[in-house]
Amino acid sequence: MSKVQPNERFSRQRDIVPPERIADCKATVIGVGSIGRQVALQLSAMGIPWLQLIDHDKVEWSNLSSQGYLEGDMGKSKVNATLELCWRINATTQINAVPERFRRSMEIGNIVFCCVDRIDVRRLIWEAVKDRVNLFCDGRMSAEVVRILTACDFESRKHYPTTLFNSDEAFVGPCTAKTTIYCANIAAGFMLAQFTRYLRLLPVDPDIQVNLLASEINVGEC
Repeated sequence: MSKVQPNERFSRQRDIVPPERIADCKATVIGVGSIGRQVALQLSAMGIPWLQLIDHDKVEWSNLSSQGYLEGDMGKSKVNATLELCWRINATTQINAVPERFRRSMEIGNIVFCCVDRIDVRRLIWEAVKDRVNLFCDGRMSAEVVRILTACDFESRKHYPTTLFNSDEAFVGPCTAKTTIYCANIAAGFMLAQFTRYLRLLPVDPDIQVNLLASEINVGEC
């Protein structure tokens, strides 16, 4: 097989991921656990020029099956382990790994993918970045149910805060039925699909819910 030339690398996605539009994007992924790690890998493959990874956690045994980390990643910070694989996918990506908790004072990109697992942290992040980003996409997952919320225009930005319920209202399921790698990949795919809609200047879906067990999908409107 002949080596693919650089100008051919993105040829099959050119009409879906406009190169001139993605060239102006700087993406910040907050939380590189199950969903966030898959988002980062897909962004690298897609050709995002600048990528920031924010997460304070280190890789543990329970992260291997549910989040797709490698056995050789054990004990590494999640952002550094993800950075290494992103660079193996696309060595041209400029990546900023931040092995810390998100702080309001942090410099971020103009695109934010929120992939944290606590509703109070989502609220903090939204309040900190809502006026600083062009697109905000939040991925949520519980067992085999995913919810993708996207805010990039007036109506969707008005809708998103209505989904930030109180922490004591959150559903608490058994810790052995919270996360699967296939669900995380599906959630990440929906998030990237909304991102490419934004790149093509198409309307985004502000609220998508997918129940894999029931084979149901619901697309809500603002």
